[in-house]
Amino acid sequence: MKVLVLGTGTSTGVPVPCCTCATCTSNNPKNKRLRTSIYLSFGAAFEHGVLIDTSTDLRQQALRYELPSVGAVLFTHTHADHVFGIDDLRCFNFAQRSVIPVYASEQSACELRTKFSYCFDTPDRYEGGAPPKLLLQELKPYQVLRLGTVDILPLPVFHGRTEVFGFRMGNFAYITDCSFIPEQTREHLHGLEVLLLDGLRERPHKTHFTLEQAVAEIELIRPERTYLTHISHELDHDAGNERLRELTTLPVELAYDGLEFEVPSFSPEHASKPNIT
Repeated sequence: MKVLVLGTGTSTGVPVPCCTCATCTSNNPKNKRLRTSIYLSFGAAFEHGVLIDTSTDLRQQALRYELPSVGAVLFTHTHADHVFGIDDLRCFNFAQRSVIPVYASEQSACELRTKFSYCFDTPDRYEGGAPPKLLLQELKPYQVLRLGTVDILPLPVFHGRTEVFGFRMGNFAYITDCSFIPEQTREHLHGLEVLLLDGLRERPHKTHFTLEQAVAEIELIRPERTYLTHISHELDHDAGNERLRELTTLPVELAYDGLEFEVPSFSPEHASKPNIT
């Protein structure tokens, strides 16, 4: 399984409009952060790529990274920065000549139907430019979704008071927009090679992990390697990594847009070391 990090920014992205802070005016490309999303490629196990969330920047991400196809979308939750790029899925409908299945929790599915009903209506209702053609399906916590021969496990976590989904695929897990991980979910996170986890900033936040809180979870989960995502402009890439080295001896660093790595998409007994670039 190949993981491509499409965006690592918080809801505003980085740089933030109207801000002249050191991070927003930095020339370091790793401080340029589109809204948070990833793209998964499974090779022969599942023909098309899988998106986690349709970020506000999906069109730009699809062009920048030349995404070839989208065979399914997994939604973590329905906040604007994670779903408002949904219209740009129609370009993949056109190219693939097929409906795209999208998966979400019961609550998120209800909210998607309310916000984007036109994506799930019959196509002959509209004249001119066609809306996306999506098939919405509900996921249950801890119940495996199988795509091709790939098993995906939805893992509930909390984003403030809101329950959202993280996902585990083989030896990789993705948990963004998180301030609390229930013990039952944590039990499903052992044996990871790579964890991509929320790490917003150093100051406390009601709905996101700080660096210290993220490190505390990492110390419990003990993945072989961790990257932090959903990063605000308060964290410079290099300074943030230096701070992480002060907080823990475990291999933890900030993710960045365009990061790619490979992880086995099947059970841990078939694991090999991740190939990270």
